[in-house]
Amino acid sequence: MPGHFEPLPGGGAAVALDEVEISIIRSLAVQLLELIGPGPGGDVSDDPLAELFAEGPSEPPSDPVLKRLFPDAYSGPDVEATSPEQAEEQRAYSSEFRRFTENDLRAGKRDNALVVIRSLDGVAAVGEGGAVLKLTSEESKQWLSCLNDLRLAIGSRLDVVDEEDTDLLYRLPDEDPRKPMVMAYLWLGGLQETLVETLMP
Repeated sequence: MPGHFEPLPGGGAAVALDEVEISIIRSLAVQLLELIGPGPGGDVSDDPLAELFAEGPSEPPSDPVLKRLFPDAYSGPDVEATSPEQAEEQRAYSSEFRRFTENDLRAGKRDNALVVIRSLDGVAAVGEGGAVLKLTSEESKQWLSCLNDLRLAIGSRLDVVDEEDTDLLYRLPDEDPRKPMVMAYLWLGGLQETLVETLMP
């Protein structure tokens, strides 16, 4: 079925995408890569142990999309401090956790986005008018993670916080300038949902 992932025998998933859909997903994945950034940079160390323990940033990103993609581990809307001391302690824990995990998280998100881009580049060469994209089980998981990141990014730009906000998006008039972004957000959600279903045992 076009626009819906279906399971492949032996694992993996397949989806029929037209040229426009391929272009949209690829463009969004490229934008996500640019937003996440190239990584720590510099030459790769000859010492793999040093690379393993390379420190990342300790402060949360200023961009609201990056804040959504890399949230604080010990604070947030569901975690309320009962005192100023506890709030300070949560900030310290979050800072320390971020310092040792964010580089890896960014690298994982970059890898997932690159898998999406490369698989779309491969399928785009199959023929005009679209094609059927076939993913291995591992690629399907990376696609799922990337689709989730794309929806988090778009949802952040649309100020989507909960299900109620999503319901409001359905009722936006066609002339609303946010409508194209909303359509992409909802469409990616449908793709994500069908991909989840193909990965369930």
